[in-house]
Amino acid sequence: MTPELLGGLLQRVAAGDQEAFATFYDAVSARVHGLVLRILRDPAQSEEVTQEVFVQVWREAPSFDPARGSALSWLLTVAHRRAVDRVRSESAQSKREVVYESRNVTRSIDSTSETVEGRWQAQEVRRAVADLGDRHKEAIELAYFHGLTHREVSERLGLPLGTAKTRIRDGLSKLRQQMGGGP
Repeated sequence: MTPELLGGLLQRVAAGDQEAFATFYDAVSARVHGLVLRILRDPAQSEEVTQEVFVQVWREAPSFDPARGSALSWLLTVAHRRAVDRVRSESAQSKREVVYESRNVTRSIDSTSETVEGRWQAQEVRRAVADLGDRHKEAIELAYFHGLTHREVSERLGLPLGTAKTRIRDGLSKLRQQMGGGP
């Protein structure tokens, strides 16, 4: 079918002519389906999207402007956009499912042993902090057990900010050595 005939059919479709729509569909549906199938690579989804394209054509035929291009190029643009939208939608859905699964997967763990191990580790850390010298112990306790900032630690201890930072850093270094974490 010539581009002029397709354009004329599409203009009749815009006016609500169902026979023109049937003729237009018969002339171009295989081509639209082929384009959609190449993009989606899934026959079932391609049939669905092809149907959506023709519903959109029926609704939006009045927006076709023959001065801006041929009816076939307008139709294939509609089909291409609809197929790409489906690919994006499927991709987004897949990402949402992965995120949902990662957040909602129940881990099979022994919570009792995990609790015991956590308490044991906390006791070990507290013992190691107690073994630090008083200067480092005070700074570490204020910063990590009481959640104070470096500035607040320096104010609480009446020290310059740089000195408070150094005590915290050196205390952490000693703590690491005591806990077997190296220098």
